[in-house]
Amino acid sequence: MAEAENPPEKTTVNIRITETFLDDVDATWQEEGYNSRSEFIRDVLRDAVKHPDFNRADLKAMLAGETDIQEDRTRSSDAIKDEYDLDDG
Repeated sequence: MAEAENPPEKTTVNIRITETFLDDVDATWQEEGYNSRSEFIRDVLRDAVKHPDFNRADLKAMLAGETDIQEDRTRSSDAIKDEYDLDDG
C-alpha cells in the first residue's frame, strides 16, 4: 500500500531514434492498447531487463508454433508413432 501512496520518483530519459522507427513504436503502442508511448516503452524495457535470455529467435519460434496450431498443421505424438510404426519401448 505504501507504494501506491508514495509512488517511486521517475526520471526522464532521452533517446534518439529515426522518425520511421518512432512511427512504428507509436503504431504498436496504440494497437496494443497502451495509454501512452511512455507506458509502452517502460513495459518493453521492463521485459528486456527481467527476461534478458528471451530473444527474437524465441519469439519467432513461439509464433511459428502458434501459427501451426491455428492452421491445424500439428499432429499428436501417437499419430506420429503410428505413422512410423513406433512403440514406447
